[in-house]
Amino acid sequence: MTWDDLDDRLARVPGTVSAYVGRLDAPPAWTRAADATHYAASTMKVAVLVALHRAAEAGALDLDAPVPVVNEFDSALPGAPRFSCARHYDNDDAVWERLGGSAPLRWLAHRMIVRSSNLATNLVIGHVGLPAVADVWRLVGARHSVTGRGIEDFAARDDGITNLVTAADLAALLGALATGAARAGALASPAACAEMLDVLVAQEHREDLAAGLPPGTRIAHKNGWVRGVRHGAGVVFPDDAPPYAIVVCTTTDLADGGPSGDADDDACQLIADVSARVWAARHDL
Repeated sequence: MTWDDLDDRLARVPGTVSAYVGRLDAPPAWTRAADATHYAASTMKVAVLVALHRAAEAGALDLDAPVPVVNEFDSALPGAPRFSCARHYDNDDAVWERLGGSAPLRWLAHRMIVRSSNLATNLVIGHVGLPAVADVWRLVGARHSVTGRGIEDFAARDDGITNLVTAADLAALLGALATGAARAGALASPAACAEMLDVLVAQEHREDLAAGLPPGTRIAHKNGWVRGVRHGAGVVFPDDAPPYAIVVCTTTDLADGGPSGDADDDACQLIADVSARVWAARHDL
């Protein structure tokens, strides 16, 4: 396989397919429309996770202190009524079972990533604030990605307030976490970065990037999907080669799996195939 071959294949996919592949702290080996913006879906939850840990390290929050589990949130649109999440649109009953009770922020952050819980995400955003998430994007040098609202904040959405990512910005964010786990960086302490990586490694939705790797390969990743959108973003840690970042963002009619993130989704399978091809070229990145 050559990168031109892969680029030609993705050029035939209807819609927009973006990609970023490269070792950490090095120029990318291959990109494709890496600065094109896509609706973020759940990939924005990585920036929320980082914002939470930064707040904890600053002493503003205690990750192990229980907080109320509610389902009513302030809209990002000034003056709009408060909004709620729909349980049938979520991916994690465990958080909903605590509705009316409490849960530690660390646990909510874990469910936000490994099960992609929307309710947990909005609860975490409610404690850290959207400006803190914007700071994360700024610190990693993101040029186009924004987290403008919580999930299912339809009043804000209808007013044009949205969440966007690019393949390049997601690679910068995940690369900063991976390198920060080895040495002090701008995002958080090495210990905090290592903890966040472990949460991303525990990801339970493994139908896209992880599906293209040999079983047991360590990958810290987050995916996102809504109808018409499927993304996979991660850092792969081979035993026989340096770690590398891989991000594939798709906005395409092939992404028809809906909120369940069905592994039979054609866009999901496309991302798995790209991941497998990059794995085969891992020694040459």
